[in-house]
Amino acid sequence: MSPRLVPAGSDPARRRDRPLTITVDGEPLTGIAGQTLAGVLLAADRAAWRQAPSGAPRGVFCGIGVCFDCLVTVNDESDVRACRRRAQDGDAVTTQSRATDDGRQAK
Repeated sequence: MSPRLVPAGSDPARRRDRPLTITVDGEPLTGIAGQTLAGVLLAADRAAWRQAPSGAPRGVFCGIGVCFDCLVTVNDESDVRACRRRAQDGDAVTTQSRATDDGRQAK
């Protein structure tokens, strides 16, 4: 999945960009209507936005909604796959973590 956007003027599909703004952990990020949450995050140079139980950073892995590495909370709904959910103007996204202080798997 590429975080780069094709400028509307050179897009052979002649799409019209409709900007949107989401907040991620309180930080506003801009995107284009039709992008997934993962696409908005990647375009903002955020390759990881959650931690595994081991503390390892996680973000997009498969990009098709199979692996659950890109989970976020959107508008108070937890465990949303960022690669499958289209961003909507005004979405409030918070990152999730399964990391534990002592390295044991979180329950």
